[in-house]
Amino acid sequence: MIEPDLRDRILEKPEVILEDHDLMRALIAATDRAMGSNVVDLRGIAMERLENRLERLEDTHRTVIAAAYENLAGTNQVHRAILQMLDPLSFEDFLKSLAGEVAQTLRVDCIRLVLESVQEADDPALRRLGDVLFVAEPGFVAEYVSGGRNVSLRPVTLRQTIPSSNQIYGETAGWIRSEALMRLDFGKGRLPGLLVMGCEDPHHFKPTHGTDLLAFFAGVFERTMRRWLS
Repeated sequence: MIEPDLRDRILEKPEVILEDHDLMRALIAATDRAMGSNVVDLRGIAMERLENRLERLEDTHRTVIAAAYENLAGTNQVHRAILQMLDPLSFEDFLKSLAGEVAQTLRVDCIRLVLESVQEADDPALRRLGDVLFVAEPGFVAEYVSGGRNVSLRPVTLRQTIPSSNQIYGETAGWIRSEALMRLDFGKGRLPGLLVMGCEDPHHFKPTHGTDLLAFFAGVFERTMRRWLS
C-alpha cells in the first residue's frame, strides 16, 4: 500500500508524475507486467515510439541551433577582420595587419599573400614588406593549389596538409597541418595571386567545411589589392 502522505502529494500535483519520463516508463512497464505476456498494450508501444521520435526531434533541434550560432559567430569574425583589413593607409601596414590582428580575429596561425611576378623576389622593395608576402614565378599558384594534378581549380580550397617546404610559411611550416587557399584575380593583364591561411589544428580547415564566408573575405581582399596595385 502507498503511504498516505505520498498519496496525498501525488493527488495534489499529478502533473509531476506526467513530466517525469523515467517514472512514466516505470509505470508503463509495471502495467505490461500486470497484464501478462499474452496481452499487448498498443498504447504503451505507441507512446514509446512517440517518445523516441520526440528525442530525435530534440536532438535535431539542438544541432540546428548550434549550427546557426556557429555560422553567426563565423560571420561576425569575418566582418571584424574585413574592417581591420580596411583600416591601414599604406600597403606595408596593410600586409602587417594581415599577419597580426586580422589573423588573430580569424583565429588562424598565419596568413600569407602569394603574388606571381616576373620581378626578382629579392628586390629591396619587396624585402621591406616582411614575411607575409611571398613572390613566386608565373604558374606557381595553379601548381600549388592543384598539387601538380590535372584538376579544376576552385576559388577556395580547404585541405589538411603537411608542407613539403618552407617556401610559403617560412619557419612556421613545421607545424602547419591545415590550410585555406583563396585564389585571387587582380584584373586583366595582371598575374594571379593566392591568399593562404595556415593553422596548426589539422581539423580547422577540412574539405567538408563550407567556403562561403572565406569566398566573401577573399572577394573583399581581392578588390582591396586591386586598388593597391593600381
